[in-house]
This record gives sequence, C-alpha cells and structure tokens, in this order.
Amino acid sequence: MSPVVHLDNVTKRYRNVTALENVSLKIPPGVVCALLGANGAGKTTAIRVLLGLEPVDSGTASVLGIDSSTGGLEIRSRVGYVAEQPSLYDWMTVEEIGWFAAGFYPLGYAEAYDRYTRRFALEAGKKVRELSKGMRAKVALSLALAHSPDLLILDEPTSGLDALVRREFLESMVDVAAEGRSVLLSSHQVSEVERVADMVAILLGGQLVCVERLDELKRTTREVVVTLPDASTAPPSMPGQVLAHVPFGHEHAWMVRDLDEARLAEVCRDVGPFSVRTPGLEDILLALLREYRTPGWAHRAKAATGTTSGTASATPG
Repeated sequence: MSPVVHLDNVTKRYRNVTALENVSLKIPPGVVCALLGANGAGKTTAIRVLLGLEPVDSGTASVLGIDSSTGGLEIRSRVGYVAEQPSLYDWMTVEEIGWFAAGFYPLGYAEAYDRYTRRFALEAGKKVRELSKGMRAKVALSLALAHSPDLLILDEPTSGLDALVRREFLESMVDVAAEGRSVLLSSHQVSEVERVADMVAILLGGQLVCVERLDELKRTTREVVVTLPDASTAPPSMPGQVLAHVPFGHEHAWMVRDLDEARLAEVCRDVGPFSVRTPGLEDILLALLREYRTPGWAHRAKAATGTTSGTASATPG
C-alpha cells in the first residue's frame, strides 16, 4: 500500500538554521497522523515542503505519489489544506466563497460545500468578516473537504478556538479517516489530538524522534518515579529503553519503553521507593521536550523509539 505522504531523508535549512534534518516519514492511507513538537520544531516547514511551497536542500518529498518539488500545484489541487490563519475573502458571504472556490474544482464541489456548511451550522448569507474565529475555521474546513481529498493537511487549525469548537473540529477528522482518507494534523492541543490520532510523529529541533501508532506507544511506555535518599545519590539504571530522564532534586522521573517491572523492583530495592504508571501522550511529549534540552537528547530519544537518523514509519494496525 503506497503512502499518501512520504518524506525521504529531507533536510531544509534557512541560512544558519536547520529546520529539518534527515527527516523520513511515511503516512499510510486511512489514518489520522498527529505531527507534534514545540514551536520551531519544524512542523510547519515539513507541511510547506510537502505542499511544494518550500524547496529542500536534500532528500525528496511526495504526496499522493506526486513529487513535491515539481508537482506542488497538482498536490495543492488534490489535498485539502487548512492553515492556522486561513486566508479568506472576508467581504464574501459563506455561500459566495464556496461558489468562488467551486470554479477551481470539478462539478459537485458547490453542493458538497453547502452540505458541510449546513452540518457546521454556518449561515449562508453571513459575511466572512462577521464570523467568529471558530466559524471562520469551519468555513476553511468546509472548503478543504468539499472536493473529497484523499489527504487533509491541518496546520494548527484549532489554535485559539473554544473547547467545544475544537472538539467538533477534531471529531470530524475521525469521519474523514473512516472514509479511507488520511489526515496530517499539526496541533498543540495534545490531550484532544490524543482522542482522534491513530499515529503520532514527534519533531524536536528539526529531527524526527518518534513515529508510531499511538496505541502501541502508550501500551509499551511507562513513567517511573524514584525517590532517592538525597540529591547526591546516583540514580538507578532503568531496565528498559529510556525515552527521557528528568531529575528533580532527589526525585527522578523516567519515561521507559518495554519496562521490566520485576527487574525494576530489584534495581530499586536498596535505592528508594518508586512508582510506575501508564502516561498519556501529553506526558510522553513533555518528557521528550524536557529531554530535548539536555545534551545527547537525540541519540537517547531515537534509541528509545526505534528511529535512526530521523527516520521512521508506521503502518495501519
């Protein structure tokens, strides 16, 4: 099954800043993939590269089998794209902007757009400039979905929206995936993304440190907290693959994959009390972000997540 998104050892630099470094990613059909990371991690750059809006310094990118470096216009006509701040003609009404966009797509676009706007409770005769930010986001999503794209790309689409609108927006992504189409979703709303994502890709400092199905990542990851007698006591060695290790004085916290809990009890017997819990996606991401600020973070993160040189992929489970 051919991937709908394929980055192959992509590197992108802006003068002295490396936005993406040897990033490889494959997204299969019919999944919601969450692209996560801090501001400046390279998420928007990766999306712009895929859409053919930014050239790469090395590597290749393709969407729906189309080379991003030469087929950007075709890619943008075939995918649905919603930016954080969508460009809309605010002097048009909700109905008029759909009629205008229909001129760029095959027959049936206007009717489909109308169905989406009614589903999202948008008033056809209301001018775009009179809409709230949430309603404007729903107009952008309706425009992006009306031509039934095989891939929907969303770059922070729910930023600044209220909780109810965010929930409605993200839950509509599940419907898209249920129809066999794919969604690439960049968002800071990690706890809500966790409700809809099938797989996650985590970018830190332009490097891809994790790509995996979300259920597998959560199933195999544990948070371990050990309380040492004092701050000078050496922390124990974790029996598993350490994703992140963050000391807080005499208390140390680890994110560990494939933890051997029986061995952990032996390791900590003469060290101090410990606790183990199953973390959520936000906990894992925050631990990685903290680890990112320490020397050697990339090597440790890649070793723990099974990636090498920023390369990873996931397939439908």
